[in-house]
Amino acid sequence: METRLLDANLPEDVAAVAAVLRDGGIAALPTETVYGLAGNALDPDVVAAIYAAKGRPSDNPLIVHIASADDLPRIAREVPPAATALAERFWPGPLTVVLPRQPVIPDRVTAGLDTVAVRVPAHDAFRAVLRAAGVPLAAPSANRAGSPSPTTAQHVVHDLAGRIPAVLDGGPCDVGVESTVVDLTSTPPRLLRPGGVSLEQLREVLGDVGVDPAVVGEMAADQTPGAPGMKYRHYAPAAPVVVVDGTAAEAAAYVRAQGLEHPAVLCFDEEAGAFAGFEVVAYGSEDDPRSLARGLFDALRALDRPEVSRIFARCPAEDDGLSQAVRNRLLKAAAFRVVRADAPAGT
Repeated sequence: METRLLDANLPEDVAAVAAVLRDGGIAALPTETVYGLAGNALDPDVVAAIYAAKGRPSDNPLIVHIASADDLPRIAREVPPAATALAERFWPGPLTVVLPRQPVIPDRVTAGLDTVAVRVPAHDAFRAVLRAAGVPLAAPSANRAGSPSPTTAQHVVHDLAGRIPAVLDGGPCDVGVESTVVDLTSTPPRLLRPGGVSLEQLREVLGDVGVDPAVVGEMAADQTPGAPGMKYRHYAPAAPVVVVDGTAAEAAAYVRAQGLEHPAVLCFDEEAGAFAGFEVVAYGSEDDPRSLARGLFDALRALDRPEVSRIFARCPAEDDGLSQAVRNRLLKAAAFRVVRADAPAGT
């Protein structure tokens, strides 16, 4: 299959992608978070094609994208006041809500759950395609399952060329990490995945919001994920990733003590000098979580090379803001392996 690279700034290219989706095909589209692999969310065969193109586990549910909050009753059996309040504050934008699903949503979208994850994206090109296609779109990240999420069209082409018919190039993604997912079917509402809308912001609207244990730790093999990105090792290059906490000087000493050939370091801009002698990729400023979110996946992809033996990653401290999303993605990439910089060599 030939994969065409189209331009989101050209109306004829936007129309061409919408036609692919109307005709039962799939295509990669830009969102404000990451690029999504989109298809008609109401067609089980189309949804199956999305899973196949990605190599995605069948128990990992998809997010349904709609053009407006007015479309929620078509997707969800119940639209509680909390959903309306969140939509008024954050939609269009990087927030996904989990609600009881309508029967029109296929089991393949929800991985058999009785709930559906849904959001209204903010990217102009995605919204134009949604309007032209005339159907809700299921759209997980447009990458091979488990690899770092794509934040440019070139990332998508690298992963999926020959597997999908089209990629709509809308430039680099603004947020850089996937949407926040909050479950509104539980009491209190529960954060399932941190993202572009912070926990602090959610609590400003909802009051009490719990945090699912999967945000900070691994799910058991027999557990069913309630939202994308909860269960499996995600966002990861081929080389093992280890999160190293502590000061930059301590972390550099730790990496040196491992005695590895061709290790690499993913660190904050301010720390690059502390890791002289190693291959270093800086992904943003520790004081600017937005820069970390925008730079994270591109940096992980830059280190996804056969000669890299291990990646030692520096993580922002846990908080209730965007840093929480960055830390979550790095913990998932590392399969939650975290060491203190003063730990013994070889651990």
